[in-house]
Amino acid sequence: MFEEGIELKKIHGEKNVFDFSLGNPLLEPPKKFTDNLVKLTTSNIKGLHRYMPNPGFPSSRTEIAKHLSKESGLSISMDEIIMTTGAAGGLNGILKSLLNPDDEVIVFAPFFVEYLFYISNHKGKGIIADTNEKFIPIISDLEKKITNKTKAIIINSPNNPTGVMYPESTISRIGTLIKKMEKKYNSEIYLISDEPYRKLIYSNEKYPFIFKHHSRSVIVTSHSKDLGLAGERIGYISLSPLDKDRTILFDAIIFSLRTLGHVNATALMQKAVESVQNEVVDIKIYKEKRDFLYDNLTKLGYECVKPDGAFYLFPKTPIADDTKFVSILQQYNILTVPGKGFGKGGYFR
Repeated sequence: MFEEGIELKKIHGEKNVFDFSLGNPLLEPPKKFTDNLVKLTTSNIKGLHRYMPNPGFPSSRTEIAKHLSKESGLSISMDEIIMTTGAAGGLNGILKSLLNPDDEVIVFAPFFVEYLFYISNHKGKGIIADTNEKFIPIISDLEKKITNKTKAIIINSPNNPTGVMYPESTISRIGTLIKKMEKKYNSEIYLISDEPYRKLIYSNEKYPFIFKHHSRSVIVTSHSKDLGLAGERIGYISLSPLDKDRTILFDAIIFSLRTLGHVNATALMQKAVESVQNEVVDIKIYKEKRDFLYDNLTKLGYECVKPDGAFYLFPKTPIADDTKFVSILQQYNILTVPGKGFGKGGYFR
C-alpha cells in the first residue's frame, strides 16, 4: 500500500492522493530530541558508536526504568530493561524465548496485522479471541481459547487498528483468568503488552499497567509513535519486577535477539532517547484530526467506535465485502486497509 501510494502521487500529484494506509507518524519529533541528537553527533563522545552491553547502554536503561517506575508506581530497575530495534524486534525476541513448537499465543481481533506472522516465525500457533462491539476483549471467549498449550496472550492498547484503550477492569479480569487457567493446566502463561501508543491518549484517564495484574508479564514498546521516530527503529522491553523468573527470561531474550540478528539496538538512538522519556509529540494535533474524521464520517452515516488514543479509525464498511470497498475507495485515490487483515472483516482502517 505504501509503495502504491507513492506511485499514485506521481500520477495524480501529492495533494490529490489521500493515503491512510500506513501508520506512519505525521508529527516531527520533539525539539528536545533533535537538540539532543545534534549535541550527541557534534560532541565527539568517546565510544558512542561502539558495541555496548547486549541489553543496551546502562544509562539509557536506567533512565527508562526511572520513567516507568514513576508511571507504573512500581520499582523497576535497569536490570529489567532491554533496548530493542523497535517493538517488532522486541516482540520477536520475546516470542522466540517463550515458545516451543505448537505452543499457542492468543491475540484479540482486531489485531496488528503482523502478530500472526511473528508467532509463526517461532513455530507457534496464533489463536484469535473475540472482542465486543466496542472492541473490548470478551473474557468468556478468552477462557474458551486458553488450553494446556497456551503460552502467551498479547494485548495492544490503545489498539491498532481501533484506537480503543482497554479499561483497567478488563486488564484485571484477564490477569485473574490467567491465574485460574494456569492452576487448571499447571502451566505458565505470559501476558505481553505491546504499547507503542501508550502515551497517545486523548483523555486524562490513567494508563493501566499490566504488571500489577499478572506477575508473568512483559511490556514491549517503541518510540515510533510517541516521539515520531518510526524510521529509527528504537524501543525497549520491560520485564515485570514481580516475576520471580525474570532473570531467566531476561537472559533468554538477550540470546534470542542476538540469534535473530538484533545484536544491539542502535547506539546513537539509545543515547538520543535517554533524556527525552518525559517528552511526547503534540497529541492535540492528532486529537483534532481524530475529532474531524470521526465527526464527519459519522455524519455521513458510517458506524465507528470513537478512539481513545493512537491515530486510527476503524469504521464499519457500508458493504459486507471490506476488500471490495477498499478497492472502490482506491478508484478515488483514497488508500485504506481492509479489516480482514486485522482479523475483523466488514471494517476498514
